[in-house]
Amino acid sequence: MKHLHNKVAAITGAGSGIGRALACALAGRGCHLALADINAQGLADTVQLANRYGVRITQHVVDVSDAEAVKAWADAAAAEHGQINLVFNNAGVAQSGTVEGNSLDDYQWLMGINFWGVVYGTKAFLPHLKASGAGHVVNISSIFGLFAQPTMSAYNASKFAVRGFTESLRQELDLSAANVSATCVHPGGIRTNIANSARMNDSVRSVAGKSAAEASAEFGKLLRTSPEKAAQVIIRAVEKNRRRVLIGIDAKATDLMQRLMPSAYQALLVWLSGKMRAQALKQQGAATAHAKAETP
Repeated sequence: MKHLHNKVAAITGAGSGIGRALACALAGRGCHLALADINAQGLADTVQLANRYGVRITQHVVDVSDAEAVKAWADAAAAEHGQINLVFNNAGVAQSGTVEGNSLDDYQWLMGINFWGVVYGTKAFLPHLKASGAGHVVNISSIFGLFAQPTMSAYNASKFAVRGFTESLRQELDLSAANVSATCVHPGGIRTNIANSARMNDSVRSVAGKSAAEASAEFGKLLRTSPEKAAQVIIRAVEKNRRRVLIGIDAKATDLMQRLMPSAYQALLVWLSGKMRAQALKQQGAATAHAKAETP
């Protein structure tokens, strides 16, 4: 799909972050939009921003973890626009905690959005993409779909699952010559609201030596690439029909590390995590001692 003018793109998680940036970038190329998000206000704000490009935009408040809601949106969007050429399964959430510290609800909540939301979106839109004569599925995985790290088991599981699902889908589409393709996207640290909205529990302290709030603040510092930059990279990947795309120097470095050290990287991360925990505990001890010394 080398030309996006007058095509129609469906985007989940369009109310902020990469989803909003994709909406505006695609609209700037003359692509019409079917937007969805669970946040009605964020969705309305995105529509207002994209409206300046003069393309047709429809909006629906959708919970991507609800299969029936996603299917209803896909059918409605196809009816409203006459066709759907692209679907960007972008909606996602984050959660952090140890395997022992996480509840089953934590895993079910995150997988419902990050993995099942991708499956529901792909299956709901695939018939419409095929009917359009030229279609593309874009599923957002993560840097954490390339390697795992402690306290991220739920997020890692979902993003590894998205990667496997999308790579298998792409092979099936290639074999069927369906005029539909698929790309799996692995962003590194993107400056979105995902860190602020992430669910964390204090079991992370046993690994990081920090509270959930402190760990969240540290994670936020690693988000360096703008959503706008990420959107441009993703769109170029669609235009070039790439199977996989890495976004950010951190994603490229991680991919290289995993290739060179496919299992040994785990020991490296354990060592690094241990050193960071020891440093955090040392700083906390010094701060506590200082506070006691200051107490009259």
